[in-house]
Amino acid sequence: MKKLQSMLIGAMALGAVSMVNAGTLVINSDQADPAPKKAFAEIIEKFESENPDITVKYNLYDKEGYKTAIRNWLATTPPDIVFWYAGNRMKAFVDRGLFEDVSDIWDEQELKVNMASAAPAMTINDKQWGVPYTYYQWGIYYRKDIFDNLGLAEPKTWEEFIAVNDTLKANDIAPIAIGTKYLWTAAGWFDYLNLRTNGLDFHIDLMDGKIPYTDPRVRQTFENWKVLIDKGHFLDNHASYSWQEAQPFMYNGKAAMYLIGNFIVPNFPKELDGKMGFFQFPQINPSVGMAEDAPMDTIHIPAKAANKEDARKFLAFMARADNQTLVNEALLQIPPHAKAKAPDDFFLNKGVEMLNNASGTAQFYDRDTDPSMAQEGMKGFQEFMVRPERMDAILKRLEGVRQRVFK
Repeated sequence: MKKLQSMLIGAMALGAVSMVNAGTLVINSDQADPAPKKAFAEIIEKFESENPDITVKYNLYDKEGYKTAIRNWLATTPPDIVFWYAGNRMKAFVDRGLFEDVSDIWDEQELKVNMASAAPAMTINDKQWGVPYTYYQWGIYYRKDIFDNLGLAEPKTWEEFIAVNDTLKANDIAPIAIGTKYLWTAAGWFDYLNLRTNGLDFHIDLMDGKIPYTDPRVRQTFENWKVLIDKGHFLDNHASYSWQEAQPFMYNGKAAMYLIGNFIVPNFPKELDGKMGFFQFPQINPSVGMAEDAPMDTIHIPAKAANKEDARKFLAFMARADNQTLVNEALLQIPPHAKAKAPDDFFLNKGVEMLNNASGTAQFYDRDTDPSMAQEGMKGFQEFMVRPERMDAILKRLEGVRQRVFK
């Protein structure tokens, strides 16, 4: 690539953003895993070929460090483009005046029609503040060959799920792989258990601070979770592993299932072709709908960006159906643009079907609630998975956080 400058910047350097010459577009990205890294290398090369007067400086960061560093960039000397997330994660920066209004791009590209399903998550005060480039399903990815060997079927109900886990455990296989060193993976379990126990409307009200964490219905979500913990259904020592470090346990057959987003699929080893499956998180409460987490990844222009003209060109470029098709082909995820083509992939086809039939969708715990609440909530979830006997103390503490954050 003739002009692309790409680097994976370590945690020690996260505060620095290089000064650049005019005509340079500085992009800070957290898409460092192999598939998105390759996809955006192609995107940048294509953008530069269409805009020969623009040189892109593409700074690539690890995802966890990025979440901390972006707060410093946006308030001081930001790049021209940042990668981020829809929902309340975006709203937190919009409310502080740190993201640029890009409603003009939505109007020019007719995105309210072409991205109708994404528009609500990108709209605050009747304005749009970024462009989404992908979304994806969450669900349970599992070793079909292990299930077949043990005569197990995909569980549809909570009781069936517990029975499958018990059988796996009895055969010395960890039922559920998970790494909670980075806290968001535990939040996925909270989301699904709460959605299945109490339903989407309740879940969103909780995310908006309208329901106490000490509410008996929230406690029931934790009681359901505690069943899995007490039975030893989660991977041992999960707090020691990142989500990536927990994957090999499923790949080598020491664990059977993983609740995660579809971004895991490009990591599946070739030798497991045809041996991996996917199923919807089972039903717990038949009286509530089957809602799903379907997080949306986005790009934004910081309010203090130096090169907003070229940044707008890049957002318009990323909003096009052809480029959304290109990126999602590599990511094996779903393009928000209605005229873009989703890849023909086994897991994605199942995910699209599942989302099309869902009773509704949430973004994800740390995208749906206030960032301060999310941070403390996720700490509590991880602690609960290690020390479930602290349930009531954890819920009481989270309720104190809710009262401070949403006062």
